[in-house]
Amino acid sequence: MSDTASDSAPLLPKDQAPFWAFGAGNMAGSMISCWLNNGLNPKDMLVIRPSGKPVAEGVKVVTSLPEDGSTPATLLLGVKPQMLPQIAPALAPYITEKTTLISILAGVELETLRHFFPKAKSIVRAMPNLPVALGKGVVALCADKLTDEQRKCIEKLASTLGIFEWVNENQFDTATALAGCGPAFVYRFIDALAQAGQKLGLTADQALPMAIATVEGAASMAKQADITPAELADKVASPGGSTRKGMDVLDKDEALYQLMDATLEASFKQNRYMAEKAKETIAQ
Repeated sequence: MSDTASDSAPLLPKDQAPFWAFGAGNMAGSMISCWLNNGLNPKDMLVIRPSGKPVAEGVKVVTSLPEDGSTPATLLLGVKPQMLPQIAPALAPYITEKTTLISILAGVELETLRHFFPKAKSIVRAMPNLPVALGKGVVALCADKLTDEQRKCIEKLASTLGIFEWVNENQFDTATALAGCGPAFVYRFIDALAQAGQKLGLTADQALPMAIATVEGAASMAKQADITPAELADKVASPGGSTRKGMDVLDKDEALYQLMDATLEASFKQNRYMAEKAKETIAQ
């Protein structure tokens, strides 16, 4: 997994501007915010969103596609996946043989995107997770027809958001389930850990900060350790100690592993379902 690109290169090369964003919801908005905080020139960016809600100082926001003949060199597609058939006819004429299209539409495959935007110079599927807002996210990537220069540009943008991983498209739904959906599962675990602490006598004001700090510290240690998380867990859990007793509950019949298997499989299947629904729009 990679977390660096060429630090000497600008965040967005001149030949990859202007940079348009079609849609700027929570995820796309977080990505844009992080890029702007790390050197993207606001004047290079145009955001198209029906609400017209401002994004950041210096970034032009419009409610409909420009009619002045301009086209993007790079376009971030950040609408809901089910909106693709509705927005594609109007957007497609703007996507030319000079455009790099970056899609964060969950479940929408390269083949489907290429069907709607056949002229695009290259198409990149990107699946970020919410911590990209802090530059601590994970971004899964796959692409078609990507030149070396475009690849460097994509990696520069992705590394600013956190760490990135190029995967085969047949791995993309799994990467989405693990990293894209994963923060929600971690948040649920933090909440459950805090609530368990409350049931044993802590107040909510005590338990939640302790649970958050515990997960943050443990994750930082796991990242820096030269042994696996499984080995770290066993290292913490001394025989006969209280940690081992708690671990025995998690380890019994591999309960935690089975729970996570079922959790990721459910997300994976939903990703596949969305991909099939997107394909149906082509056949219609």
